[in-house]
Amino acid sequence: MKIGLALHELHRAENELAEKLLHVSDRHKTDHEIHHLARDLARWSQRHVQEIAEAGGRYDVDLNPEPRGETHLVAKARDKLSEAAGRVPQTPLLLLVDLREVYTRSAGVSADWELVAQAAQGVRDTELLALSKRCHPDSLRQMRWANAKLKEAATQILVS
Repeated sequence: MKIGLALHELHRAENELAEKLLHVSDRHKTDHEIHHLARDLARWSQRHVQEIAEAGGRYDVDLNPEPRGETHLVAKARDKLSEAAGRVPQTPLLLLVDLREVYTRSAGVSADWELVAQAAQGVRDTELLALSKRCHPDSLRQMRWANAKLKEAATQILVS
């Protein structure tokens, strides 16, 4: 069985999505909606990381239950960069780049949840299937949020 490999990849992808969302939140701190909502969405992925790690044990995969996060020093540096970026003309373009990356990463996470759900059905692992059914909708919401923000911002940023 290769379910452990799928869980390992999903764990990595959720960690990276959480980190990207935190980065977006910090980089666009002056946009309060982006800042706060990206942090909320990152917490979803961090929770998923913990739950995937628990499930990994049943498939002999040792996954760190602690989601990767920013150190205090990195967070301070990002705060300073965010303040400086708030005065840079390219900041709106950076928002589009960041949202596009959140969108594509969350789409990948969504696909990984689908793979895990299919595998769970195949081996009749009701706990893993329940985890997939509980977490996959979050990744779809993360993807829809990024897509909606892209649509909202793209015309104004690219035409101006």
